[in-house]
Amino acid sequence: MADQALLDVLLESWDRNNLILVNLLRALPEGGLEVRAMEGSPTVAELFTHIHYVRLVFVYEDAPEFAQDVARRVPEKEWADERNSERIAQMLNESAKAVRDAVKGRIATGKDMNVHYDHPIFLLQHMLWHEGYHHGQIKLALKLAGRPLADDDAGPVTWDVWMDKRNHT
Repeated sequence: MADQALLDVLLESWDRNNLILVNLLRALPEGGLEVRAMEGSPTVAELFTHIHYVRLVFVYEDAPEFAQDVARRVPEKEWADERNSERIAQMLNESAKAVRDAVKGRIATGKDMNVHYDHPIFLLQHMLWHEGYHHGQIKLALKLAGRPLADDDAGPVTWDVWMDKRNHT
């Protein structure tokens, strides 16, 4: 029972991570998707779509039984310059569910990941690290372009989501 409670908390941390990414996307200033840190760097839109792409590819490679629907949703381009923020939000929510289902399913069956990880939770941790890295790139690109997100705007939709204390008994 304690193992299930711990898994539930880990999966909630994944859900919160995705909520933060979608919140960041929705908090972008007008024209924010087109911003890039410097010439030759990906746009903010491309960073978000890269995150989606990476999620789906790792699920497809490591837990293909959770990828029946994933294979047809993997974008042709890893760094797609999608400019519709609601479409990007939908993509992020779909790929977050695929990662969640793969991790939960592989733990439930006790089956190892096929290619990359010693344990399914390592997939989750890799995605959290990878996405935090790109979150920072997005905020830096906005700042360099003279369009920073004010802490008063970003805090409630990012840090406050992580620090929301809930009862996990």
